[in-house]
Amino acid sequence: MHLQPAIIFDLGKVLVDFDYSIAAQKIAARSTKPPEDLHAFLGSSTWLVDYESGRLTRETFYEAIRDAISFRGDLAEFGSYFADIFSELPGTIALHAELRARGFKTYIFSNTNDLAIEHVVRNFPFFASFDGYIYSYEVGAMKPEKKIYEAMEAMAGKRGVDMIYLDDRAENIAAGAARDWRAILHESPEKSRQALKQFGLL
Repeated sequence: MHLQPAIIFDLGKVLVDFDYSIAAQKIAARSTKPPEDLHAFLGSSTWLVDYESGRLTRETFYEAIRDAISFRGDLAEFGSYFADIFSELPGTIALHAELRARGFKTYIFSNTNDLAIEHVVRNFPFFASFDGYIYSYEVGAMKPEKKIYEAMEAMAGKRGVDMIYLDDRAENIAAGAARDWRAILHESPEKSRQALKQFGLL
């Protein structure tokens, strides 16, 4: 058993759920596109990838979306709709709190954007109780790209088996495992708890 590994949490679908259809409904009311078109568009546009990779600012992201869908609101209105898609996942939040109580250092490791993070910080108190945060838009790379994993290792000051990593996406987990991280594909709080027990952490 290695002493005090760093425990790395993905954010979306692990600690918070998200649903772009919530944003689509609100944005559609102020644009020329129906909600069903916007739902797919918001979640998969190349602009979102560029935004979360740090290649677009929130202003240029907003302007691109605004022009594409004829959105009639300003950036503040768009941002409030776009970011308000999250809900807490209490089972994993409780699991994190248990690990913190045992003295482990924990980190957020997320493909995300600044609008989303500002909303999460403002609305979910649990989010303050991590030792550090690695965001794709700040690093300029998205999981499963090598650069963002290197940034996480640098922040935690650990590598290989001293990194315990929970993520819901198999390709991101595979990239961690290729660096000898002890990676857990997060499918439910119960399954992740069992994996952490097998690692001797709970």
